Amino acid sequence: MPAVLSVIIPTLNAEAGLPASLAALFEGLEAGIIRELVITDGGSEDATIRIAEEVGAVLVQGAASRGGQLRRGVAVAKGSWFLILHADTVLPEGWSAAVEAHMASGEGAAVFRLGFDVDGVMPRFVAGWANLRTALFGLPYGDQGLLIPQHVLDAIGGYPDQPLMEDVAIARRLRGQITRLPLTVRTSAARYRKDGWIRRGGRNLLLLLRYFLGADPASLAQAYRR
Repeated sequence: MPAVLSVIIPTLNAEAGLPASLAALFEGLEAGIIRELVITDGGSEDATIRIAEEVGAVLVQGAASRGGQLRRGVAVAKGSWFLILHADTVLPEGWSAAVEAHMASGEGAAVFRLGFDVDGVMPRFVAGWANLRTALFGLPYGDQGLLIPQHVLDAIGGYPDQPLMEDVAIARRLRGQITRLPLTVRTSAARYRKDGWIRRGGRNLLLLLRYFLGADPASLAQAYRR
């Protein structure tokens, strides 16, 4: 398969997690499926921009809004498929073969299973709930990655320019038509470890419910960062 995949990563002061995320992409380069890497930054003040330049990424800069950043990144991407990743999400070994097989099948959007970069009962519980939510309700979050054809993303209107819940907005537009890939990504547990697993998990669930009830994503983003 020719290199048709654009990997798009939104960043904001992501120097801590970005190197590991980028290192996992080399598998896709060796497999010849990655056409380009797009880093879409929201005003980083750390080493994020330097890291992006060192790896030869296409760099897009603008206001800090994850949905807006992704919208700008998609606008410059030249691949026929997009892999949207968070800067602190690390793809598992074997991801390139799974992604290549899915793209060849032409089945539309897909996500990975969620895992964390720490072990324990609570990380497994929170990840298990996220994977169950994905299976039952078709509502993955962005830290599970999103593999999606360019024409499908265009057909649903692309990413909304909002600072939070842009991933939920996309999932709802896809109406549950999302394939679950049989591999697990590893994402940072830093917020959970800082705030406590139960407190952070409960806060995330409350934010999701408020979003469904029509709350402003900008207000939700402020609550998320507190």
